[in-house]
Amino acid sequence: MAKVAVFNQKGGVGKTTTALNLAALLARRGADPLMIDLDPQAHLTAICDAAVTAPERSLYGYYSVGASLAGLIKLAGGGLKIIPSHLDLSKVDTLFGKGPNALNRLNYGIIKENLNTDRPIIMDACPMLGVLSLNSVFAADRVLIPISTDYLSIKGALQTERTLKALEQVLKKRIERRYLLTRFDGRRGMAWAIDKQLRERFGHDLCETRIAENVSLAESPFHCRSVFGHAPDSRGAQDYTTLLDELQACNFLA
Repeated sequence: MAKVAVFNQKGGVGKTTTALNLAALLARRGADPLMIDLDPQAHLTAICDAAVTAPERSLYGYYSVGASLAGLIKLAGGGLKIIPSHLDLSKVDTLFGKGPNALNRLNYGIIKENLNTDRPIIMDACPMLGVLSLNSVFAADRVLIPISTDYLSIKGALQTERTLKALEQVLKKRIERRYLLTRFDGRRGMAWAIDKQLRERFGHDLCETRIAENVSLAESPFHCRSVFGHAPDSRGAQDYTTLLDELQACNFLA
């Protein structure tokens, strides 16, 4: 099944929100997704109430002491499963450098432990370009890039596109990706101008679905829930439902 890295080199674009809510809806549909938090800020881990005190019980344990990925999985609310992050993950770049073995380390573990045989994997990638973010891209079948509707996010999206094209020279294949507009406010002319610019730039790689600015999406992390657990009838829940339907229809997330 699909392994999707949710990645953007700019923070604050809805990366963690998107990873969480896609996984939550997949779980509601019986898909048993696994989330992997590769961001040392551990926001996804915190929202899932899956924080660990010992770094070796987080994904860092896989990199530092060779802990099994399956042994690191924690149960979260709503039927979700997550391999949690920890601040010590920020040390991984220093520990391993950027050789091929380091960049493929997560992919090797997923394959060795058969974690992807019958479940989708959603990876919340580190926004900093380094070993962790490259591990997520190298392990992924596809990359989903959220872009909030502001000028700096456009710059982040273009930088991410340049990064993916450079990685394609190493992987010897095109990295399938979709760009997703988040925090979209249709009352603002700038939002529509950004939509037009990105649609001209990325064509069919830009999702038709837009994630609107929504109070419930902003509130749900405070309650340690997905938007489906917090406000299942909200506009945010509707938008992520439409997004998953779109991604499944084109076999991007199947």
